[in-house]
Amino acid sequence: MRQTFPLMLFAAGHGTRMGALTANCPKPLIKVAGRSLIDHALALADCGMVSKKVVNLHYLGAQLEAHLAGRGVAFSWERGQILDTGGGLKAALPLLGDGPVLTLNTDAVWSGRNPLSTLAEAWDGEKMDVLFLLLPADQARSASGRSDFVMDADGRIDWAKGRSGHHYLGAQIIHPRLLNDEENQAFSLRGPWTRAMRAGRAFGVCHRGDWCDVGHPEGIAEAEEMLRASTWVTDV
Repeated sequence: MRQTFPLMLFAAGHGTRMGALTANCPKPLIKVAGRSLIDHALALADCGMVSKKVVNLHYLGAQLEAHLAGRGVAFSWERGQILDTGGGLKAALPLLGDGPVLTLNTDAVWSGRNPLSTLAEAWDGEKMDVLFLLLPADQARSASGRSDFVMDADGRIDWAKGRSGHHYLGAQIIHPRLLNDEENQAFSLRGPWTRAMRAGRAFGVCHRGDWCDVGHPEGIAEAEEMLRASTWVTDV
């Protein structure tokens, strides 16, 4: 039986790297190849591995809420302040449940195998608290060769700290127990990730395909070029 996971889509950010493009439009509604970024992300959720979909909202969130109305998506509003990735995920847990959660950044496009399927099939809850989707840093478009993690032969990862390794693609499975020690309402996931690494329970798996960050204006044309040259995401 295929294991399924709730999916958290991060969509609350201000998108400041996009400059004027996000002055009146939330970044997830920017279009790439005629389709908004949030719709590219939601298409991945049709892989059969996703049990429910939750989107967090803050900056120009009403536009996103209207765009997604009637599409089976639950909303986690961050009305007072933006809560960062860790705080946003923790605030959404009443909608997501207390088991492992898929999370996906909404400012990228993909080709090749469905990244959510790759993560779901590689997840081993007995030994993992977090599983990252990665590419070798020299293969990750628009990442300027930046390495986030190094990965050993068993798939365990640690911070790269200047070493050559892998780039994180903004997709993961994470167990919410990693968030229990966080006292602040707003916090990033770097602290929980570090605790998982120290415990030997942080792993990585490589994406079988291409990926492009669309967090800055130049990424739009680069992503469209990638999609023209590549196959669209599939489940196999």
